[in-house]
Amino acid sequence: MRMAMKLEIYGANDLNFVELNITGDNDNYVRCAPESSFVDSIVFNIFSPCFENANKLFDFFGSTKYNSRRIIPLRNELLKNLSSFEKVTTIEAFITIFSRKFLGKDFLEELVKQDPGWRYKWQDYMSLLCEINKALIALAELCADEEKILWVIGY
Repeated sequence: MRMAMKLEIYGANDLNFVELNITGDNDNYVRCAPESSFVDSIVFNIFSPCFENANKLFDFFGSTKYNSRRIIPLRNELLKNLSSFEKVTTIEAFITIFSRKFLGKDFLEELVKQDPGWRYKWQDYMSLLCEINKALIALAELCADEEKILWVIGY
C-alpha cells in the first residue's frame, strides 16, 4: 500500500524518495545522514525544474552536486519559483500553475486522492508549498554562506 504524499520536508525516520544532503565534500556524502532532509518525490517534482535549470547534469534517479558554482543559480531559480507561487490567488491559477509543470498533473491527482475536499483548502496547500520553497531557499543560502555542498539524491 502506498503512503500518502507528504507536503513537508521531513527527517530520516520518514525517508521517502529525494534526499537533500549537506554532509559531503566535492566527491562523497553520508547517505541518509541524520542532518539530511527528505521530500516525497511527487512534491519534489514541483521543484525539480529549479534544480534542472541550476545544474544541467541534474539526475533525478542518482546524485547531483550543487557546489559553489551551482548553489547561487539554484537559489535564484527557487526565488523565481517562489515569486510565481506567491502570485497564485485563485483555485484556477493553482490548477494552471501545476498543470503546466512537468509531472504537475500527477501532483494534482495525488492531492485529489489524498484529500477529496482539497478544493476548499487549496490556499492551505499553496501555503505549504511556499513554505517548502522557502525552506529550500534557506538550505541553498546555508550552503552558500557556509561553503557547503548540497547533494540531491533521488531514490
